[in-house]
Amino acid sequence: MLPAYSETPPEQAVLDNTTGPVVLEFGSNDCGICRAALPLITEAMATSGMPHHRIQDGKGRRLGRTFTVKLWPTLIMLRDGKDVTRVVRPTTVDEIVQALQVFE
Repeated sequence: MLPAYSETPPEQAVLDNTTGPVVLEFGSNDCGICRAALPLITEAMATSGMPHHRIQDGKGRRLGRTFTVKLWPTLIMLRDGKDVTRVVRPTTVDEIVQALQVFE
């Protein structure tokens, strides 16, 4: 399984200047929908080899607002610091795998 959502998000400037693919996952450790989606996300990310940041989101947390996150979990695929696609509240592994294919 993946680790809990991190209370310490990566800096926006670091993300903006990152080269290559990065997956940001916004959610909450108290969110039932996030817990239900965890096995799907774990399976999809298991063989991706991509950097994956699980970020605790909520009131007063700026990074999620920067990416206009409104529902959890939201996975955002970045390439070279740019948002290329996202998956909101995935219900199947295939949804996530298809989104990850943008990096191929």
